[in-house]
Amino acid sequence: MDTLAGRRVLLVEDEYFIVDDMVRLFRANGAEVVGPAANVNDALGLIEGAGHLDGAVLDVNLQGEMAYPVADALLARGVPFVFATGYDRTSIPARYDHIACCEKPIVPGTIARTLFTPSS
Repeated sequence: MDTLAGRRVLLVEDEYFIVDDMVRLFRANGAEVVGPAANVNDALGLIEGAGHLDGAVLDVNLQGEMAYPVADALLARGVPFVFATGYDRTSIPARYDHIACCEKPIVPGTIARTLFTPSS
């Protein structure tokens, strides 16, 4: 997956097996993984201290807290991201309609392609 080589990607996910699969896929394809973060505060701290980020994968619900402050921080920095969630698309606020959404169960390769493949 050439689209990952050399990219810095923030992973924000609280489910161990899901994030473990994503970490392995991203690293195996040449990406530098920032995180992962399993809650909103840790994710915001990583965004603040990470320097340049090429993209992020963001679970909507992190340990019972909605991750919209993280989405807003990524938008403010101009970092492209995708939501990876078990929620239906219609449950995500309309202000995020332009953000791609990958519904769980997720396939890490699909997330990577969604994040870094330009839409036509």
